[in-house]
Parts: sequence; C-alpha cells; structure tokens
Amino acid sequence: MPDSLPMTVVGHRLLLAAALAGLVHAGFSLYWALGGGWLLDTVGAWAVDLQRTEPLAAGAALTAVALAKAAGAVLPWLATRGRAPWPRLWRGLAWPGSVVLVLYGGLNTVVSCLVLAGAIRPDGGYDRAAMVGHAFLWDPLFLVWGALLLAGLVTTRTRGRTRGRTSGAPGSEAGTDPS
Repeated sequence: MPDSLPMTVVGHRLLLAAALAGLVHAGFSLYWALGGGWLLDTVGAWAVDLQRTEPLAAGAALTAVALAKAAGAVLPWLATRGRAPWPRLWRGLAWPGSVVLVLYGGLNTVVSCLVLAGAIRPDGGYDRAAMVGHAFLWDPLFLVWGALLLAGLVTTRTRGRTRGRTSGAPGSEAGTDPS
C-alpha cells in the first residue's frame, strides 16, 4: 500500500459507510439538479421556487454541489485504500471536513428540533417542511457522514509517525519501514 497507511477492517468499513452517507446526499443533489422534486421541499421553499423559476441556474449549482459532495464522500475512502492520487492531500482535507460535517449537522439538527418543539421561535415563522427535513433527515445525515468519516480517519491513521528521523538513512522516518 502506498505510503504505508495501515488500514483496519473496522476503519475501512467506517470510511465506506461514510462514503455511502455522503453519496446519499450527493445523489439527492444530482436528482434535484436534473429537475426532480421529491423531498425538495424539505430543503426549503426557496429551493422549490429556485428550481421552478431558474431551472438552469438551479441545475448548474446543484450539479456542482453533487460533484463536491461525491468527491468529499469517496476520496477519503479511495485515498486510504491507495486508489486515489495524493492520498495525504485527500486525507488531510478529510480531517477538517469531518469536523465541519459533525458540527454543522449536529448544531443544525439540534436547532431545528428546538424550533419544532417551540423552544426557539423564529421571527416571521418558519417553513415546517424544511424544518422537519433539516431536523430529521438532511442535517442528521451530515452528522452521521461526518462522525463515520472522523471515526474512519482515526482508525486508519498511521501510528507512531513523527517528523524526525530514527537513523541517518534517507526515508527512515519514525514509524515507517525504510525498505
């Protein structure tokens, strides 16, 4: 395996599960980009209106979103398996990405649930379908994606690696096999 990134069976499965969660998000974005409408109201009335009034702009934006989500979902898994170029880059980006997904998904899930429970009352009301979608579908899915990704990254990280060298031989970094 390139760059001696060890992988446990558990870590591999966590990263695969994270990829699948991200691909669900990406799949819906692509579906909506192609003009689909199922569950679009759970994103917000603004999304339904945009798709109806500006279908080309909505389609282009949602296609870009779908591609970004798909890349963010699949590249960490592929990089850990040695099947993507620049694995350190993709794993390096996946660490903060996983934290952002956990924080964004977790915070928005909690806030949406509090709004639905009446503990938070937005000025001017709120879009009930969108709030339900964010409380029970989209934001929890971001949270799950991020948590699985973070757990997978932790369990597949290289252990014992330091920046210093253990001997004077080129390539003999600590925690690596110099052969």
